[in-house]
This record gives sequence, C-alpha cells and structure tokens, in this order.
Amino acid sequence: MIVKVNGKDKELPDGATLKEALEGEYYVKGTLVSVYMSTEKLTKESEDFEIVTDRGTIVIRLDDSNDAKIWREISPMMSGLSLKWVTEKVDAFGAFQTNIKSNKSERMCKRYDCFFSLGGNDNQTTYFMIAKEDHKRSYGAGSGRIGHITKGRHMLNVLHEGDYIKKVRPLKSEESLDNIIVTTNMKTKLEDGYKVDTCVAVDLNYNSPKSAEHLLILADKRYINISEATGSYVACSDDQDITMVEESKEVRDKGTVVVRSQGVGLGRVLFYKERRQLSMSHNSVGKVVRGLPIISLAKANDMIGIVVNPPRLLSVGMTQKEAFKFLESRGVKQKRIGDTSDDAIVVEQIPERTIDALKAGEVETFAVKKENIYKISLNRKKSPASVHYFEKVTGLSHKPIGSLKVFFTFEGMPMITFEGDKSRAHTLYPDDPFKKCKRGDLGLTNQVKDNSAGLIGIRLKDDKIYGPTGEEGYSTNIFGRFEGDLDDFMRNVSEGKVVYVMEGKI
Repeated sequence: MIVKVNGKDKELPDGATLKEALEGEYYVKGTLVSVYMSTEKLTKESEDFEIVTDRGTIVIRLDDSNDAKIWREISPMMSGLSLKWVTEKVDAFGAFQTNIKSNKSERMCKRYDCFFSLGGNDNQTTYFMIAKEDHKRSYGAGSGRIGHITKGRHMLNVLHEGDYIKKVRPLKSEESLDNIIVTTNMKTKLEDGYKVDTCVAVDLNYNSPKSAEHLLILADKRYINISEATGSYVACSDDQDITMVEESKEVRDKGTVVVRSQGVGLGRVLFYKERRQLSMSHNSVGKVVRGLPIISLAKANDMIGIVVNPPRLLSVGMTQKEAFKFLESRGVKQKRIGDTSDDAIVVEQIPERTIDALKAGEVETFAVKKENIYKISLNRKKSPASVHYFEKVTGLSHKPIGSLKVFFTFEGMPMITFEGDKSRAHTLYPDDPFKKCKRGDLGLTNQVKDNSAGLIGIRLKDDKIYGPTGEEGYSTNIFGRFEGDLDDFMRNVSEGKVVYVMEGKI
C-alpha cells in the first residue's frame, strides 16, 4: 500500500503501523503525528491560486477584496499572458481587458504584493503585477490588492521578459478534520491512501529577523510545547524572558505564525487556526506550509515537532574550518577574525541572527584557541532560577558557548567576579544558604543585596562564610562549578576581559 508521509509517497506492507511508516523520517518521540484517514476527500475552493509559468509555479493567497473578486473572474482567461516587463521593483504580466476604473492615487506596495495596473490609465491594457520590493507609486488602478505570494517567491528572480503563464487554477484543500486524527500511538494501523505528517513546517518572514530568530531558537530542540489551545490559535510559551522589537505586522490568516511583541505574554509564539485581523502587538514570523491539522487539533501540554525554513545559521562552537564549510553550504561568505587558524573555535558570529546573516551574505567568525574556552557545569535542579539567569546573561540560553566580562579581580583575592544584568536580578530569590563554599563554586549575589544583585563569581578558596561573590550565605546562590584549571584560568584574566564558557565537552 502507498502512504504519503510528510508529502512524499512511501510504500508499506498491508497492515503497517505508524511506527513502520516513520522509520527514517523526521520525527521526535512523543510529538503529535497527524493521520488523514478518509478515502473520500471533502474539498472546497481555497483562497490559494496556483500560477503555473513556463519556468515554475507561484502560489498567491487572495485577500478578501474587490480586486481579489475580479481576479477570480478573469483567472481562467490568463493562460498565455506573457511577462511584459521586469524591473527591480515589479514583474508585470499582460495586457488584458478589465472593467477596473482608473485611479491615479499612489499605493504602498509591499514585497510579494499582487495588484492590478492600468497601462496609460486605460483598463483595456490591464496588467497583473507582483511587487519585488517595498515601494510607493501610482499604477493607475488605485490602492487595491489582489493578495500576496506565499510559495515560489524565488521565481521572481528566475522569471524573464517573454516568459508566460501556462495556466492559473484554484487550489483545493482538505478541510474536514473529522477524517483526521492526531496521535502519539505508534501502533496505529494505517491503510492505503492515508496521509501522515510528523511535524509542523514553517517558512520564515524575512521582514522579522529578531522574531524569526526567537522561533529558530525555540525550534533548535526540534519540537515545541503547546502551553495554550483556543478556537483561534495554539500558543507556545517556552521562553518569554526575552526582549523584542516591533517588526512586520500582517493579517493573521490561517497558518500565520506570530510572536507577541509587547504586553503580557511577550515572546509567546502563536499559530493561528482561523483568520484574525492585524494586531499591533504581534510580529509576523512566518507561515505554516505543512502540518496544519496538527495545529488545528493540538491541545495544551502537547508536544509538536517543528521544522523551520530557512534553518538556523549559527557557527558558534565550530572550528573556523568547519564554520567555513557550513556557511559556504548556505551561500554565506566567512570573514575570520580573532584566531584565524583552522582549528580555532568560533565563539562569536556577527551578525548572529539567521535572517540578518543571510541578507548580508557574509559573517565574521571570531575564534579563540580551544584551551581558552572554559568548562563549567550547572545545577539546574538545585538553583533553576539562578541557572536561567546565568544562561541569559552569558548567551548560553541560545548558543553552545557563552561569554562573561570580568568585573573585578586582584592578585590574592579569594574570588573573581563578573558583570551581571541588573534588570534581570529581581527574579533571583535566595536559595538555602551554603554550609561551605568550595574552590571552583560558581555563584551569584541574590536579591537580598539590592545594590549588587546579579553579580556573578567563582570562589578561589574554600570558605564557610563567604561565597563566590564575597557575600555571606543568605545573599548567595550557588548554581554550578568551574570545571577547568583555575590556576591557568587566573593567569589569563584581567579586569574588563571577556572570557568564554561552555557546558559539557569542549
């Protein structure tokens, strides 16, 4: 029998289970899998139209607008239309006749917008236009929009004048959730014609680089947790301890992914099941391109697998040589700084965000010798809030190698201290006081000492009274250990120097 798994046909023996179908496929144990069981497909016309050209296919998502209604009416007659002209700003197909009235007002065109244009302000020479970059101009047909390109965006860089539209057709979508289940039961029996999705696939919005990076970081573990499920959306609140800026705002169509950019729930990621109006408190991050039934049927406390395109572009933790190969495979040039030798370890990448790096086409990889990265261990069970704070301050919350800036060190002192983040220190409630602080203990000053709360330190001498930051037990949280050679470490540090730390094997 044939079962479609993640969009590809897979031949299986009759009576095969879900476990057999997922062998060799992208799947994270414990995450939801959707199974479409119906052999009778309930379809309805979607808001998506496929434009098949002689060079490839583009998909347009229609707006609920008058121009979109006109598009529906004339789309069957667009076969054979050629690409009349190509500029840096637009592609124009035509011409054809419509009843659109001339309107010389300027319109704001966003990248991938689709709209009509009247040549010479005459509707006898109407053109179908696709915006290739944001710009403002009058096209003779007012400010109406047909919709926007959701798939095949790369085609705008492939098409040339003279290329033509072979056909335009509405896409059909399977809408009946009655015939779909989501399950974690790998013993589920499958039948011929079933369709299986193991994850939610998201295409990123390049106009929201910071929000996109937030989603990429959450997706690093290959799954996300569903914290809330409503009739309109499901939400992931895995990390709300972030800062955010205002980025791209869009109507929240079905399948839209957003990050809350302000107010209560800052950093929460929402996946929409129903169309909702634009919200100024949400940044548009991307679109679900596969796995919508998983979003539609997921409940609070479920885990869902996730794949993000493009994948994260981060070379931190690699050697300079490995980073070169990795970046080259993604079409990005490397500029080595710091230690430029092949075996030096990359500790910083500039720019660090994936979208920014892809847009720049080049990144700087700052590296140091392997022995200048120091091993630590963190005790998440003993002091989870302190570990969370430390990971946020150092960057270990989102990359394998973190950094600390030396605040104070002096020969003969029993500790060395590092800068913290005062704005985060209000969450550092006191742990149980230590009975003895040992050499190598990693700790911080908790909120009991308001003026120095958040300061981080390493103890250099055993002491029963004072901790890694020189404070007494009641104002100290010990959350980990420095596992390297402390004597060697101290020979290589000075006030203001940045040092690099890593948990696990270096």
